[in-house]
Amino acid sequence: MNTTFSTDSTVNTTPLKIDSALSAQVQVLGDSLRAKGWSVSCAESCTGGGVSFAFTSVSGSSDWFNQSWITYSNDAKKRTLGVSEQTLQEFGAVSKQTVKEMAEGVRRNSGAQLVVTVSGIAGPGGGSEEKPVGTVWFGFMCGAMSEQIKQVFSGDRDEVRQHAIAFAITHLVKMLSEN
Repeated sequence: MNTTFSTDSTVNTTPLKIDSALSAQVQVLGDSLRAKGWSVSCAESCTGGGVSFAFTSVSGSSDWFNQSWITYSNDAKKRTLGVSEQTLQEFGAVSKQTVKEMAEGVRRNSGAQLVVTVSGIAGPGGGSEEKPVGTVWFGFMCGAMSEQIKQVFSGDRDEVRQHAIAFAITHLVKMLSEN
């Protein structure tokens, strides 16, 4: 079987879009990080690099964006970030405990002062009564502060991912302004 791949991006995928409001939030985040001499790093699962994409959509982000990991599989979360097998077995990949351990791994591996991690169920499958499609857990670290937040977003797969990306960035800006 022969498969043809087109270099026309409109044929293969729907590219992520960074709207002007989100771009403005990223700019505020970058300006705040630059003023503090801090950097941000992240680990993403359901957003598949969307937060990092948003960061790098702003010119000058190399001044404050350190690095990121896409740890989609449980194996990647364990091997790359040090999430424990026990945590994944007991609580699952989409949990407060997992995003906390992911954030600790990002901080340990990057030295960034600001960290965000994302793990969720974007759908259309994979949800349960306890964790419906749209459930996304976020792990944040800002200086010495650590926080985990659960959100449940509505919409299709792309909408859930877009909501998660926007929430992560908006919350980072909020945390940084309070620190």
